[in-house]
Amino acid sequence: MDNSTEKPIVYIVSDSIGETAEFVVKAVASQFDSGQIEMRRVPFVETKDQIQEVFDEAKTCNAIIAYTIVVPELRQKMAEEASRNSVLTADILGSLMGAFARVTCREPHLEAGRLRQLDEEYFQRVAAIEFAVKHDDGKDPRGLMEAEVVLIGVSRTSKTPLSIYLAHQGIKVANLPLVPEAEPPQELFWVPPHKVMGLIINPNHLQQIRLERLNSLGLDRSADYAAVDRIEDELTYARRLMKKIGCTIFEVSDKAVEEVANQIIQTIKKRGGDS
Repeated sequence: MDNSTEKPIVYIVSDSIGETAEFVVKAVASQFDSGQIEMRRVPFVETKDQIQEVFDEAKTCNAIIAYTIVVPELRQKMAEEASRNSVLTADILGSLMGAFARVTCREPHLEAGRLRQLDEEYFQRVAAIEFAVKHDDGKDPRGLMEAEVVLIGVSRTSKTPLSIYLAHQGIKVANLPLVPEAEPPQELFWVPPHKVMGLIINPNHLQQIRLERLNSLGLDRSADYAAVDRIEDELTYARRLMKKIGCTIFEVSDKAVEEVANQIIQTIKKRGGDS
């Protein structure tokens, strides 16, 4: 049967959503008056029977099958049916994956929907970073209930660096400074204790950090901020509050941000497994 005068149909077949294939097909179709081309998306293909159905339909009309399929057995089925039925096909990912494999000397993951997964992870990280900045140093206490982790501790216990590091892992973090003269916001006591992480530090180590901070700001080193008695009072208050909340406490003295952050992440994972 002569199908040359029929309106061309492009079957967009994918083992994921099919957005990548559709975008490419639309870009190419725009060069050929895309209004004269019909597109039919066939997403989430998981079986050979689904592929067979597409070819059974495509071989009866003026059609092209454009596909983004990474599962090896399904790719093999596409090649076999294309040869058997003389249907035009376009493997949108195949040649480029082969080129990547050669230049990287690595094999592809061959996991359907991996791009969408990476995109979702990226936007999750961006949202987490924005959240950490918005809720840094006690800003907008209303966000404490939305946070996945709430860091509490006295000044200079790495709350902000830890918040940003954890946010880059996609975790929504708020942090709150503890000061004896200022009652913490009531929202802190509404947060489930397992989400609150207390940061404690050795008094002498904290004094050195605060002295360096005063130096960097050009302030008097004898300020009460760096006095040992003041620091011990703050830490006593912080420990008492942390005990009242029932949160997990992390010692941050002489520890890199990455080390403490990884301990927090492991605690989160363990709690998730226990729930």
